[in-house]
Amino acid sequence: MKATLSWWDLSGSGQTIDSLRHYLRDEGVDPWTEVRGLRLKFWISDRRTNRWGAVMLWDEAADLTAPMPPNRATELIGYPPSVRMMADVEAIVEGVHSGGTTDHGLAFATIGETA
Repeated sequence: MKATLSWWDLSGSGQTIDSLRHYLRDEGVDPWTEVRGLRLKFWISDRRTNRWGAVMLWDEAADLTAPMPPNRATELIGYPPSVRMMADVEAIVEGVHSGGTTDHGLAFATIGETA
């Protein structure tokens, strides 16, 4: 398996973590549900450092050159990621957690519940 990471410093963009959360809620997540070979994609943010990004976990046989959904984050932010990397995945584990099938992250939290 492979993992990819894209990480933006938003300092030079008119976008904010909050505006990008709205983008996820309105249009950003669904296009990725049909990508072949993608096991998991999660979006990340760090309000303290004003950073936004995504991590994707890919099957070993995934064709990473195949067409993907449009990279709207780059369009909205206005420039490519500050960091983009790919790495081999050495191990995966999912622990005991309280998250249920309705726990999809802060972008989908009820207004007022976000950090």
